[in-house]
Amino acid sequence: MSTAQPHSLDTTRIPAHVGIIMDGNGRWATRRNLTRHRGHREGLAAAKRTVKAAHDLGIKYLSLYTFSTENWRRTEDEVGFLMGLIATHLKKEYDFYRENRVRVVHSGDLTPLPARLQREIETVAKDTAGFDGIQVNLAINYGGRDEIVRSVNRWLHNGRGRTDLDADALGQHLDLPDFPEPDLLIRTGGEKRLSNFLIWECAYSELLFTDILWPDFGNDQLIDAVLDYQNRERKFGGMGCGT
Repeated sequence: MSTAQPHSLDTTRIPAHVGIIMDGNGRWATRRNLTRHRGHREGLAAAKRTVKAAHDLGIKYLSLYTFSTENWRRTEDEVGFLMGLIATHLKKEYDFYRENRVRVVHSGDLTPLPARLQREIETVAKDTAGFDGIQVNLAINYGGRDEIVRSVNRWLHNGRGRTDLDADALGQHLDLPDFPEPDLLIRTGGEKRLSNFLIWECAYSELLFTDILWPDFGNDQLIDAVLDYQNRERKFGGMGCGT
């Protein structure tokens, strides 16, 4: 149960970019004797709630770990269901994007995805490109190590291979170079690891792990996470006030 209220937040210290590892759909369903498919449907509902909550709090960028490069190891039935569910959801939520001025972008490798899903991702990115509200990154077929490899290859293919690669140059070739690094990374479901999500970008992110399963996440839980973030001192390798 949430203990935070919106008015208790410092509106001058809202994290600009929040990343979320949305974990726990399957366990949520299993505990209720429901199918994993139902858990994923409820997970999509939680994602929509959270986008709206983040928009209302003034968060500018939100990255959602939607499908990882490792998720292909799941059963063919579950992978197929997820691909169809994401494609359908992207298409039917355009009114929600327009009403909340949500710009949808994508990170990850589109190539292995089903043609229908590739089309829906490209269409929603194009149709929302002019919206000036929260920017939502759907990380689909995304892996942090894969992103770094693809970024280096982009740098090489741009004819830069004759000079040394530095951190700034690599950063400019990431999937979303215009996104700031996450201030806060949240993982639901009780696990305490990054699972290959934004591993370059999260070098100095504040990490928050919660036992709440993703389908139960929403406005109150996001407020609690932001309040926790505001109670921390970010040092970025330097010395804080209490050091």
